[in-house]
Amino acid sequence: MVRRIEYRDPFGGPRFDGLGVVGLERVPLGTPYPVVVERLWRLTHRMDLIGQVKVVVDATGVGSPVVDAMRQAGLGAEVTAVTITGGDKESNKGMDYHVPKQDLMMGLQLLLEKRELKISRKVGEAGALVKELVNMRQQTGVRGRLRVGAEAFGEHDDLVMALALAVWKAKRIFVLSGMVRLPGI
Repeated sequence: MVRRIEYRDPFGGPRFDGLGVVGLERVPLGTPYPVVVERLWRLTHRMDLIGQVKVVVDATGVGSPVVDAMRQAGLGAEVTAVTITGGDKESNKGMDYHVPKQDLMMGLQLLLEKRELKISRKVGEAGALVKELVNMRQQTGVRGRLRVGAEAFGEHDDLVMALALAVWKAKRIFVLSGMVRLPGI
């Protein structure tokens, strides 16, 4: 989960100061999708988050039945499905997007380089996220395709990809809606 960080400009309204990672949870492999949907329902119905949450799901492997289950679960949150591609152009049909992996990673990298992404040490899995970030590499293949992923065999990148999706959505909301405070995404 990421949250906008803002400061008060004495001559204007709130000013964007970055995104903070305020929640992170790795779902164990093999967890049934109904259990995942139930966990999302409980998160989106926390009193401090009601009406402030946007859900982004990596639809690349799970497919439309799982996305449909999330949308029908009454999460009280908009559900955006993203299929991660190796292409070079983003497209969408409604709330279903196809987004190049390199775009997701570049958005995350830009926030890191500008020091606009804050990862709280208090967040569970923060250490694992930092390790995954360190292990990410970009390589250009023989056909000129950019490959982005964990460097070593057996290394995870699921937390990084989840964060990249959250950052992609948060930046998109900010750009599309102007200067709006989004306390929880």
